[in-house]
Amino acid sequence: MTTDLTDEPDATGGPGATPVPADGSGAPDAADPTGAPAPAAAEETVVDVGTLPGGALAALEAVLMVVDEPVPAVRLATVLSLPTARVEELLDELAAEYRGERGGRPRGFELRRAGDGWRIYSAPPYADVVGRFVVDGQTARLTQAALETLAVVAYRQPVSRGQVSAVRGVSVDGVMRTLTTRGLVAEVGTDPATGAHLYGTTGYFLERMGLTSLDELPPLAPYLPDIEALEGAVDGREGMR
Repeated sequence: MTTDLTDEPDATGGPGATPVPADGSGAPDAADPTGAPAPAAAEETVVDVGTLPGGALAALEAVLMVVDEPVPAVRLATVLSLPTARVEELLDELAAEYRGERGGRPRGFELRRAGDGWRIYSAPPYADVVGRFVVDGQTARLTQAALETLAVVAYRQPVSRGQVSAVRGVSVDGVMRTLTTRGLVAEVGTDPATGAHLYGTTGYFLERMGLTSLDELPPLAPYLPDIEALEGAVDGREGMR
């Protein structure tokens, strides 16, 4: 609510008059420095999820079905008005249920942690079936060139386009645009020495890879040149132009 700090007549007297609150403290209402009575705030409706059909577990499932990105347990706890520890227990229960570990059949989808949140995904065994349905260009498989470029960015970030080109031996401008459009790569800063844009992977990259952090990447980095070698290669390529 925007507070109007102008002196306006109130119900008790002239401009700037200060009504005495009911507690007799003599202090003006903190919600409105003019002393004008604030309108009654609408009471927030709190739903007891335990009274809903299926209880808290079903309520949590309903929320997860409509999210479009991983949601932290803390956020889910706020929405459901439950302790975070209880929500984490429910998340584990749902994940086990979807895997068929609670007496039911395995589902075609799974609940898993991605980054610092949770989201429902189609289960890996059904990737080919889902792939036949999802055929538009935005979700088509990345080309080998794009995968190689993405690997360089993932293991050597933050890295410039020139440094990525030095590793691959070809221009990567078009591929980098594709990765940026897909939301897998984004600008993360600039090189203070050259002013070149630096790139890194995104939270969406972790989500698609099923990782919670870059520390979980397979140990491929030792087979890639370090940043100093990349800078030397970039300088050499530019010197030949």
